[in-house]
Amino acid sequence: MPDIDISPEKVAQIIFQFREGDAGEEELHAFIDALNDDEKAHLTAIAWVGRGTYEPEDYDEALETAYAEATVPTDQYLMGMPHLAENLEAGLEALGIDVSEIETDFF
Repeated sequence: MPDIDISPEKVAQIIFQFREGDAGEEELHAFIDALNDDEKAHLTAIAWVGRGTYEPEDYDEALETAYAEATVPTDQYLMGMPHLAENLEAGLEALGIDVSEIETDFF
């Protein structure tokens, strides 16, 4: 499993807030914007793995690309992904992190 520099709890929080729809949109923009650059890059890489853009074993390459291509604010880029919650959940699972155990804290 690659070294992921964002806590699964933070990713789960983003999944939860994204699923709230418009009700949590402003909070979610603020939450993502408040992450440090490493966390933003890792979050983007996780979403790309979940979307199938990268395979889990190519996580380091996804991460390098996330750093290199961070020209748009991360919150705007990720919030523009129609299936962000599903992509993040699938990305964590592909990287060996069980989302179901984390998310129970939010429901």
